Amino acid sequence: MRPPIVLNPKTNPKGKSKQAWECVGGHRIYFRSQIEVRVANHLQALQDRLQINSWDYEPETFWFLEIKRGVRSYKPDFKVTRLNGTHYWVEVKGFMDKKSATKIKRFRKYYPKEELIVLQSEVFYKNSWSSLYEAIVTERKNNVETQ
Repeated sequence: MRPPIVLNPKTNPKGKSKQAWECVGGHRIYFRSQIEVRVANHLQALQDRLQINSWDYEPETFWFLEIKRGVRSYKPDFKVTRLNGTHYWVEVKGFMDKKSATKIKRFRKYYPKEELIVLQSEVFYKNSWSSLYEAIVTERKNNVETQ
C-alpha cells in the first residue's frame, strides 16, 4: 500500500487534484478530487451497512442573497441523510484557501440550522482512512464545541 500524499498547507494543490468520473454505489459521478472519491466510497460503505440512510454529491447550492460582492454561493460536497431522516453536510478540503474559508463562514452565518462538517486532508491521514465514520463524529463534536 502506498503512503498517502501529504499536501503542503502553504502550497495550493489546485491543478494537482485528479478530477474524474467515478462509479460509486452504482452511480457515475464527476468528482473534483480523489479525496472526494474516497469519502464517497466510505459513505457508500456506511449506507451499505445501514449506518446512514443515504448520501448525495453536491445536491444543493446555498445562496447568500444579502451579499453584493465576493462569495455569493456555496455548494457543500456531500449531503448525508441519517437513519432518522435528518441530514448534515460534509465539506472535504485538501487545501483551505481564503475563498473557501469565506464560503464556510457565510454558510454557517446565513444557514445556522444546517450542520456542516469540514474534513481537511490531515483528518484523513491521521485516521488512515480506516475510520472515516469516527473522524466525522470527532469533527462534528469539534464543530459543536467551537461554535
